[in-house]
Amino acid sequence: MGCGKKDDVLGTTNCVCEVVRAIKDIQDAAEDICECPTNCFQEPLGALVAPARTQRADTRVFVLKTKDGSPFHAFFRGDDCACVSIFFRVEEIFDNCCATLRVIRPVKNGGETVDLTEDSGIDLSAVCKVDGFAATNDCITVDLTCFCAIQCIADVDLGICED
Repeated sequence: MGCGKKDDVLGTTNCVCEVVRAIKDIQDAAEDICECPTNCFQEPLGALVAPARTQRADTRVFVLKTKDGSPFHAFFRGDDCACVSIFFRVEEIFDNCCATLRVIRPVKNGGETVDLTEDSGIDLSAVCKVDGFAATNDCITVDLTCFCAIQCIADVDLGICED
């Protein structure tokens, strides 16, 4: 298991890795909606918003947590903030448990970036101001075995599958 632990007695692999793989599968199925909205094999991406799929979604936004429980963060390019986010979208999984994650920009008031930083790191109270998300062009490659927890936040449409 993650956080430096070996496989458990049942021989399971890192749980964070398995969850990120599942999110990637769900996103891939939802992206098929760009081509065929009646694909019978689509997972219910959008279920985090409502039980019935009432809106289109192409991304399951999530937060990864480190061994001490703090949210993992990454930088993104922008000119209106400190440009740090704790929110991600899985883009690719490779080499067993590595992943490329897109950094997701936290927004409020229809597009204004929420500054999540404070002097000592991430300002957790600022997370409460986030009421939306926007895609960035910034990605990070991570070893998923380094994380101890994953928390899914929302299913949103970031226009990822639009040309």
